[in-house]
Amino acid sequence: MKTLVIMTLLLSGAAATYAQTPAASSSATKSELIQKVLTLQQPAIEGMAHNLVEQPATQMMQAASRAMQQVPENQRESVGRAIESDIKKYVDESSPFARERAVKVAPNTVGGVLNEKFTEDELKQLVAWLESPVNKKYLQLSSEMQTGFMQKLISEVRPTLDPKLQALELRVRSLLGVPAAASASAPGSSPTAPQVAPKPVAK
Repeated sequence: MKTLVIMTLLLSGAAATYAQTPAASSSATKSELIQKVLTLQQPAIEGMAHNLVEQPATQMMQAASRAMQQVPENQRESVGRAIESDIKKYVDESSPFARERAVKVAPNTVGGVLNEKFTEDELKQLVAWLESPVNKKYLQLSSEMQTGFMQKLISEVRPTLDPKLQALELRVRSLLGVPAAASASAPGSSPTAPQVAPKPVAK
C-alpha cells in the first residue's frame, strides 16, 4: 500500500508537471534509474488503470442491483445475470487497453516528475527500497491487511450507516415520486443491499 501511495502522489502532479515544465536534462545513469523505478512500479501503474475501468463498472452494478426491485420477481435472476455478464465483458475488454495506455504514458508523466524532483542519489535510494525484501514482504501482505481492515470497518460502520442510507433512499424516492420499495420498510434491511450482485465481502 505504501508503494501505491508513492505512485498516487507522483501521478497527482505528473500531468501538470509534464504540461507546464520542459523535461529536465537527465544523465544516462539517472535515466536508467528512472526506467528501473517505472519497471518496478509497473504492477501498481497497471493496477491503477484497472481500477479506473473497474470502479465505474462496480458503481453501475450496484445501481443496477438497487433498481432490480423494479423488475418482475420471476425475471430478476436472468436480468441480473445478463447485466453482470455485460459489465464483466466491459471490464475484461477495457482493462488491457487501459493498462497498455498507462504503461505508455508513465515515462512522460511519472518519469517526468522523477526526473525533475528527484536527484540521482534519491533515485538510487528509491530503487533500493522498492527492491528491498521488506518492501516486497509488505506488498505481499498488503492485500491481507486491507481485507482484514475492510471487514472490520464494514462491521463497525454498517449498523450506523444502513439506517441512514435507508432514510436517504426513502427521501430520494419521495422527492422523485417513486413508491417506496417493500424492502425499504423492513426493519434492519439495507436499501443498498444488492438483489443480484457479486458475492459481498465475508464478515
